[in-house]
Amino acid sequence: MALAACNSASGPAATSDKNGAAPAPGAETSSPKRMLVYRDPECGCCEAWADIARKAGYDVTVENRADMAAVKTRYGVPGQLASCHTAVIGGYAIEGHVPMQHVARLLHDKPRDIRGIAVPGMPRGSPGMEMPDGSVDAFEVMAFGSDGKVSEFRA
Repeated sequence: MALAACNSASGPAATSDKNGAAPAPGAETSSPKRMLVYRDPECGCCEAWADIARKAGYDVTVENRADMAAVKTRYGVPGQLASCHTAVIGGYAIEGHVPMQHVARLLHDKPRDIRGIAVPGMPRGSPGMEMPDGSVDAFEVMAFGSDGKVSEFRA
């Protein structure tokens, strides 16, 4: 997995972790449009994805976290699906550069057997990873459950 594509720009919407502890799952997403994005403070592409979510109508808060591995563990993100940021909305985890139409479908359908959806790694051309030369890597959106099951998730 190539996470090196992330730059170190920090956007104005980034906030610092105040107490070092992650809130209980679901506590920070009481509104169906409220999204909390955890990001490594050294990663700039996460802000680009958060801006895309804002433009799609989500109320996004970005929280800088140096302990991203712990965040992913807390929200049940399988290691093979890891990316640079983890968002939480409606009780679901959104890992990495997931297109907004997939987030919307997840929140509309509310599947009980899914804990979250993910775009593993940081594929070029995925939301927030647009390249100046227009290059695009193929990628799939994957669903993951509490039982460890991983499957493709289609919008």
